[in-house]
Amino acid sequence: MMHRTVLALVNIFICGCFASPPNFILLFADDLGFGDLGCYGHPTSLTPNLNRLASGGLRFTDFYCTSPVCSPSRASLLTGRYQTRSGIYPGVLYPGSIGGLPLNETTIAEVLKPMGYATAAVGKWHLGVGPKGMYLPTNQGFDQYLGIPYSHDMGPCRNLTCFPPDIKCFGLCDVGVVTVPLMHNDVIKQQPVNFLDLERAYSDFSTNFITTSVKKKQPFFLYYPSHHTHYPQYAGPGAAGRSLRGPFGDSLFEFDTTVGNLLATLEQTGVINNTLIFFTSDNGPELMRMSRGGNSGLLKCGKGTTYEGGMREPAIAFWPGTIKPGVTHELASTLDILPTFAKLAGATLPRVQLDGVDLTGLLVNRGKSQREEMIFYPTDPSEMYGLFALRLGKYKAHFYTRGATHSGTTPDKDCPVFAVLKAHDPPLIFDLEADPSENYPLPLVGRPDLQKLLDRIMKVKAQFEASMVFGESQINKGTSPELEPCCNPSCSPKPSCCHC
Repeated sequence: MMHRTVLALVNIFICGCFASPPNFILLFADDLGFGDLGCYGHPTSLTPNLNRLASGGLRFTDFYCTSPVCSPSRASLLTGRYQTRSGIYPGVLYPGSIGGLPLNETTIAEVLKPMGYATAAVGKWHLGVGPKGMYLPTNQGFDQYLGIPYSHDMGPCRNLTCFPPDIKCFGLCDVGVVTVPLMHNDVIKQQPVNFLDLERAYSDFSTNFITTSVKKKQPFFLYYPSHHTHYPQYAGPGAAGRSLRGPFGDSLFEFDTTVGNLLATLEQTGVINNTLIFFTSDNGPELMRMSRGGNSGLLKCGKGTTYEGGMREPAIAFWPGTIKPGVTHELASTLDILPTFAKLAGATLPRVQLDGVDLTGLLVNRGKSQREEMIFYPTDPSEMYGLFALRLGKYKAHFYTRGATHSGTTPDKDCPVFAVLKAHDPPLIFDLEADPSENYPLPLVGRPDLQKLLDRIMKVKAQFEASMVFGESQINKGTSPELEPCCNPSCSPKPSCCHC
């Protein structure tokens, strides 16, 4: 009887939302580790606004992305489908990539637009540019876009300024390609981008979008995939030198400041109590950058790996008056955001195989998550190898393990690229509640209970792999220098002449 009452209350709440559709802000950090935020235990990170979201909202301890690198993770976030279905594998897209997120994939923006939502994206897209900008956000459901269409290290940065007054960017970034452009919709506004002014531009764009939408009495969806805290870190005058954590900390603080500006705008426009803010990150920290690369806390390894540090992320859901403050240990994923937003907006789900589940009951009533398992694909998934790992409840089984260049420099010998691919039969099994660092695989000998668990895991694995149809790899379509964004397409010699 109690269960029916709870379900009835959830339905009443959702139906009430249909009369006044909630606004959505989706914040997506870049290369941020599980241990990087103050609210997740870092002693010197300066994140007062993210801490405010955590203290006033629901903080997740067991939240996952779907890939330990950028493009595949973003594809899954926006579509609610594993990257293997949409073809965003292996690795990531580049400035001159021929492929991109297929236009027949349905993004969160495309789910919400039929419900009358204004939609905008600001920041790092990294799901393709393509011929004539065919894969840009304005062709994927977003009314407006301001940002860099890929990672900001995918262009020469040695002579660019990353911190005031004239501190050059740390490292070389990619060479032999165009400098990084700032695009408004499908037009290049600046090339190379001015890092010192970039976050201010993003903040102004975002707050103006919110204000305009509210004045029009139109519900809105703002997607802000930040460049922070990806290498090379940068920060403008308002954040540089402010944290105790050096360049990484200043970069993180600049992102946090924008979060504060968004909160202030929601309060000023009177819609903060009708806006769901969801924050998380695309993958784990790039440990090869050492102190400039982030921190995975007590989790094992980082970016590029299928260990916990590579794919378990900080996550916060904030909605004053609707989501009660607290902490949840329920299992959830970036895959779940599309179906959750759709449910709350009263929107129709895409008629395709979705991998996400609706988190409304968890968010609103602190109920159980509908998610029972999490799938771990490597950066280069294939039908031959299948899953690298699978989490079922509190247990995680590793069928294959491998280190990654992105997770080099750590003392853990399992993390660097020198830890070559290794098959495990039977798989390594960890109790992630007792051992989140994945240090102590459970012995199967003399444990019939664990053997039964393994049988369940293998059944779930077989069922999932049988349901997985790999889409055509968009990244394997290759690259063409002619597709690299250039503000002066007819100039010569390229790429150095692309400057305006």
